[in-house]
Amino acid sequence: MLADELCMELEDAGAVVLGPVGSIRDAEALIRASDAIHGGILDVNLDGDMVFAAADLLAERGVPFVFTTGYDRSVIPERFDGVVQCEKPINLRIVTQAIGRVIHG
Repeated sequence: MLADELCMELEDAGAVVLGPVGSIRDAEALIRASDAIHGGILDVNLDGDMVFAAADLLAERGVPFVFTTGYDRSVIPERFDGVVQCEKPINLRIVTQAIGRVIHG
């Protein structure tokens, strides 16, 4: 499973991974329940639901994040224009580097 492979790649890079989650409801619950989130990787379409409400929660908390998506950039609301978008099919190393850059600058 790709999510498991991404988790392993992130852990190999030194991250403590809190996910993955399989639904927008679970994503929102995880974000609300944790003060220890330093970054996020959000699939734009999570089990048939758009992930923008979870992205808003992260943004409200000042948590940097990146999107993974197969959608065109025009699908992403303008308020997320500055968010890095990793195109599918994703390259695990590129996603890991992207989240590292947005967290560490």
